[in-house]
Amino acid sequence: MAEHEITLMKGNEAIAHAAIRCGADAFFGYPITPQSEIIETLSLLKPWETTGMVVLQAESEVASINMVYGGAGAGKRVFTTSSSPGVALMQEGISYMAGAELPGVFVNVQRGGPGLGTIQPSQSDYFQATRGGGNGDYNVIVLAPNSVQEMADFVDLAFELAFKYRNPAMILSDGVIGQMMEKVVLPPQKPRRTEEEVLKECPWATFGRKGERTPNIITSLELKPEVMEVRNLHLQKKYKKIRETEVRYETMQCEDAEYIIVSFGSAARIGEKAIEQAREEGIKVGLFRPITLWPFPSKEIVEVAKNTKGILVSEINAGQMVQDVRLAINGVLPVEHFGRLGGIVPEPEEIIGALKEKLMK
Repeated sequence: MAEHEITLMKGNEAIAHAAIRCGADAFFGYPITPQSEIIETLSLLKPWETTGMVVLQAESEVASINMVYGGAGAGKRVFTTSSSPGVALMQEGISYMAGAELPGVFVNVQRGGPGLGTIQPSQSDYFQATRGGGNGDYNVIVLAPNSVQEMADFVDLAFELAFKYRNPAMILSDGVIGQMMEKVVLPPQKPRRTEEEVLKECPWATFGRKGERTPNIITSLELKPEVMEVRNLHLQKKYKKIRETEVRYETMQCEDAEYIIVSFGSAARIGEKAIEQAREEGIKVGLFRPITLWPFPSKEIVEVAKNTKGILVSEINAGQMVQDVRLAINGVLPVEHFGRLGGIVPEPEEIIGALKEKLMK
């Protein structure tokens, strides 16, 4: 595999290539449309013959997430991928990992719901990802790519953040980004960590007790309420640090904007075209794209939008991220929502029409 190779591939394929190149130790997953190309590509690349990476198709999404729990507990770089209903099945395991402070990476290539829904793209898992779809007071670091390049780039970033904070990290993509083909510069090959490097980076891991050290125990269970409260306070302190240091976002033509479109993922790609067309009509519109959906760039949205007349949140769902934007703006500006449902992807003209109807009337 050549370093800095420029090639044409799907977003799903980029995830597979990037995982091997960033030194992942294992993949445990189960096929589901529209993300099946990830496990298919891993099978074709046969990384067990080159880097020693394990690729295993589990019997279900529940089995997958518990394998990830076990691998992460041993300090390994392990990940899984799925799509909306499959990720819903993983929520118990993700909550357990958050409670046990285990680093792991999850990729959700979203499709429409609720329930089995459709195999067409959607962004309706925003609440599931950012609110914690399992039980308890916890958060998952959530990255939202809007290109095939970012699908590749965010794999290593997700692992770095997961291990830095001992916390699950999710790449929240969708069927548009997963299935679209673009040029991508693949990252250079990094070797998998040696056992000595794992021991040094993850002294908390269950890699076999040697000498006189205290046994490492991986669990989210604690029956003493006073001890469990201390653990929860520790987690909240960690989440506070993540909110303070790991916010990522992108702006486009916001300097002179009278209106701001806020979108993430594939909706932001459409938003770019919408602001281009709006400016051709003489409407000064800018784009704000959250890259981290959690932690959410609340302060940054307030700063960018402070001299504007209103915000339109465009997302491919019934209105989820719009709630975070409204919380951030706190009634200072009008915040409206536009979205399409059922797997239908909006057109730029529809977004401009919604802007005129809801904010410029």
